[in-house]
Amino acid sequence: MWTREEFMLGFVGDVGDLAKIVMAQEGARDMPSGRAALEHELADCLWSVLVLAHRYDVDLDAAFLHTMDQLAQSITARGGRDVGRHDRGQV
Repeated sequence: MWTREEFMLGFVGDVGDLAKIVMAQEGARDMPSGRAALEHELADCLWSVLVLAHRYDVDLDAAFLHTMDQLAQSITARGGRDVGRHDRGQV
């Protein structure tokens, strides 16, 4: 079984891979199987986040909603458009 530190290092590697794929999607580098690679790496990154949350006993649903509420309040306070919970599915 991997340690939490090893999961984190794996996540960092996945984020690096994702960055390269995004660069390829934007035309900054060549990479075969672009869309499939993007989907795979996004799923890998999500899996890593879910595993880390579990291993650190973080209620990710609650943490996400709390963080999004704070973000919406911050944006609204700076004069931005009010971002409610119903808007979060659309980025």
